[in-house]
Amino acid sequence: MKKRSFFQKFMFFLNLVFSFFLLLACIVPYTSSASLAFISLAVPVLVFINISFFLFWLAQKKFLMLLPLSILVYGYFSLGTFISFNGIKAGEKQDGEISIMSFNSLGFRGKEDEWKSTAGDTIVNFIQKENPDVICFQEFDYRKIRSHYFEEYPYKYVDYEFGTDRGRVIQAIYSKYRIIEKGIIEFPNSSNSAVFADVVIKSDTVRFYNLHLESLKIRPSSIKSERSDLLFGRLRESFAKQQEQSEIVNQHMNKSPYKNIVCGDFNNNQFSSVYFNIRGAMNDSFLEKGNGYGQTINFWRFPLRIDFILVDPSFEVLSHKNYNIELSDHEPIMASIKVGTDE
Repeated sequence: MKKRSFFQKFMFFLNLVFSFFLLLACIVPYTSSASLAFISLAVPVLVFINISFFLFWLAQKKFLMLLPLSILVYGYFSLGTFISFNGIKAGEKQDGEISIMSFNSLGFRGKEDEWKSTAGDTIVNFIQKENPDVICFQEFDYRKIRSHYFEEYPYKYVDYEFGTDRGRVIQAIYSKYRIIEKGIIEFPNSSNSAVFADVVIKSDTVRFYNLHLESLKIRPSSIKSERSDLLFGRLRESFAKQQEQSEIVNQHMNKSPYKNIVCGDFNNNQFSSVYFNIRGAMNDSFLEKGNGYGQTINFWRFPLRIDFILVDPSFEVLSHKNYNIELSDHEPIMASIKVGTDE
């Protein structure tokens, strides 16, 4: 039997390391460990690296290719995919079909330091053009509450009235359909929250949840100047809060008298425990009808999908769209679903 060269041994060692981390990432969604939550953010990179090792060993005609291959297969079945390939919906609007948009609008202020830009008016024009039936805004601009904007949405719930906002992140749900009940889900020791609205769509009533989970509170410009132990501690605290918040939302959803639809900025990706906790048996509109990578934000110049529309499994997802527009640090997403056909 031919001995492995030093280079092959070194590559095998690296293969073991990256396969171990991908295997560890497969466990993260089923744990509440904030310390392991970091790994879920790196899943796409870990997948790419393990694919590279598989191809390397395949070219070398080595049975060692079975190591990354087995981890990749296990990861696919335990985590799912981060790339989706589906057909684009076409045709007239179906009976019982509604369109839902989720958008972290960054307070309608524009990206980065463009506070004096026309982002607010541009976002309003964008919403009017796309004309969704229901919109869930995260980081909403409270000044829009009593403005003439969005007059085509006679029903709304904004978790803020004029006065002191105490630094809270404001959420809003705008609807063309009647809202019969609404409320806020407070998160402890956080400026973030979730809101819900019970929307009557023909003979059905659907509960919409709009979430903004704890932000990681990091900026690329400050990373180099911050001590690594302090940065790790702050991130760990944010992940722990996200976990707590996801459990609060999950408990509230379990008591819902209606079928649920969840929109929101989770500030974590689809491989995280908070995503798995909230999603449960619900369908992810991107995985059902999306195309491509589905990124909604660039995090340290790395594309991530952290904004979601999740729907009750009894609702058919007809389409999903990601908008590659620069009106906020997040990209809006929209899905069409079929709720029912009863008049």
